[in-house]
Amino acid sequence: MAKRRRRRSKKARRTVFLGFTSVFIIVAMSFTIGKYWVDIFDKYQEKKDLERELSSLKEKEAQLRVDANKLQDPNYIARYAREKYYYSKDGEFIIKIPEE
Repeated sequence: MAKRRRRRSKKARRTVFLGFTSVFIIVAMSFTIGKYWVDIFDKYQEKKDLERELSSLKEKEAQLRVDANKLQDPNYIARYAREKYYYSKDGEFIIKIPEE
């Protein structure tokens, strides 16, 4: 009878130990998988943000290329300087009209 109790208690301890170990492993794996899912989601969001920024920068690059090509034209440079910096041709007067 004592041997049976020992066997049962040994078996019960082993079962409890294996149960706790299994639960611990399952919980640890769940947290690890959850962490990886969060990391993947963050990377996905970052990718979307960077793609938006890339498209914005490509548009800005295209505009800068157009401006650079315009600056190769001497007539454009002269007109730009007159408008922006109020340079005038010989015999020309500049009158600034306030904008309302």
